[in-house]
Amino acid sequence: MATFSQKPAEVEKKWVIIDAEGLVVGRLASVIAMRLRGKHKATFTPHVDDGDNVIVINADKVVFTGKKYSDKVYYWHTGFAGGIKERTARQIMEGRFPERVLEKAVERMVPRGPLGRRQMKNLRVYAGSNHPHEAQQPVVLDVAKLNKKNVRSA
Repeated sequence: MATFSQKPAEVEKKWVIIDAEGLVVGRLASVIAMRLRGKHKATFTPHVDDGDNVIVINADKVVFTGKKYSDKVYYWHTGFAGGIKERTARQIMEGRFPERVLEKAVERMVPRGPLGRRQMKNLRVYAGSNHPHEAQQPVVLDVAKLNKKNVRSA
């Protein structure tokens, strides 16, 4: 029996919409990364982009567990000497682009390289509840019902 290897022309991509309101960032990001890579399909092939198109709405309403909201620090470097910068999760979530927290969490879960960059183009994250993808007729994926830990409790 030969190993199955899906060809790029045979890939069937679906559209999935996820409402992120009240969901834990890391758990949501892992579900999204699995969908983008296509690991939820029986036809998964590691070197082919066979994942779904994922739309995330209400990304500004995701939650952190513990004290991560105030204590988690995101670092980046400007490229200049002594150019290390930092910003807390709270500053980003209260800032201009709160959806970047979720985008970065997913980006760090997909492989680095050309395939990972192509898979990240299948992710659309919106801070509010409006999105311009109604014509694609996305199917709703209820991440909260997959596991009770996906939702932050009191």
